Amino acid sequence: MGHSAAVWDYKAATEITKDCDGFYKVLLRNPRGSSAKVCLHGGQVTSWRNEQGEELLFTSSKAIFKPPKAVRGGIHICFPQFGNCGSLDQHGFARSKIWTIDDDPPPLNPDDFHGKSFIDLLLKPSDEDLKCWPHSFENVNGKPFSFSFSYHTYLSVSDISEVRIEGLETIDYLDNLCRKERFTEQGDAITFESEVDRVYLSTPNVVAVLDHEKKRTYLIRKEGVPDVVVWNPWEKKSKAMVDFGDDEYKQMLCVDGAAIEKPMTLKPGEEWTGKVELSVVPSTFCSEYFDVQSSGF
Repeated sequence: MGHSAAVWDYKAATEITKDCDGFYKVLLRNPRGSSAKVCLHGGQVTSWRNEQGEELLFTSSKAIFKPPKAVRGGIHICFPQFGNCGSLDQHGFARSKIWTIDDDPPPLNPDDFHGKSFIDLLLKPSDEDLKCWPHSFENVNGKPFSFSFSYHTYLSVSDISEVRIEGLETIDYLDNLCRKERFTEQGDAITFESEVDRVYLSTPNVVAVLDHEKKRTYLIRKEGVPDVVVWNPWEKKSKAMVDFGDDEYKQMLCVDGAAIEKPMTLKPGEEWTGKVELSVVPSTFCSEYFDVQSSGF
């Protein structure tokens, strides 16, 4: 299983460090001031800063940075399941395993990665993984398998009451707060006044998250992941989580590119690729950009 984080000029601006717990982190820099951090524990993006040094991803002040706990924040890789089911840990095991850097990544199209940085990470099944989920996800053992997947993405926002999501209007969703009952989104945009935990189904390839107070918009472009998870725990659930501040729900919003409703099934020799691209634009430019991009990936 492979995972790439693309940011800027890799050769000139990549630093690999080891933290006090012995886990490696990769820091990607841009001469203009932008940066991103990727932790090999979980293959998780833990930071993304713009040229002004502002953090664009949310990480809880109470996040636990010791395995097997996944860090509360950033971007998690949820595989081979999203949610709770069967004998696996919540959201699967990929986010709690140690990923490795691919020293021999596949050839890339120079036009796609010109002027950007990237790091290719690999996760291979261990004997322990195969005991709880007996499938080689490199698909070399001759058996088909099914899985669900999510890029569980914590966005940093000014105030949840000042945020809206566009691009999911009239879309059906499963409401996890109502035993996964199916509803149709009725609003012109999604706004937040209470806990939300939904899986929007067969969504457009572009979704916009508008932060009115900061006058900026996250554009989420995706491929191979048809669904979108929208989650904010609100006050009561925030107080029940040991790795989450009581009031931090106000400064975060999860909007995930995911494949959940219809699990992916791979036969021997088949491959699947999922992709999510995050970008930030001033909200004043969002409408024109969103209209153009929503027609296709």
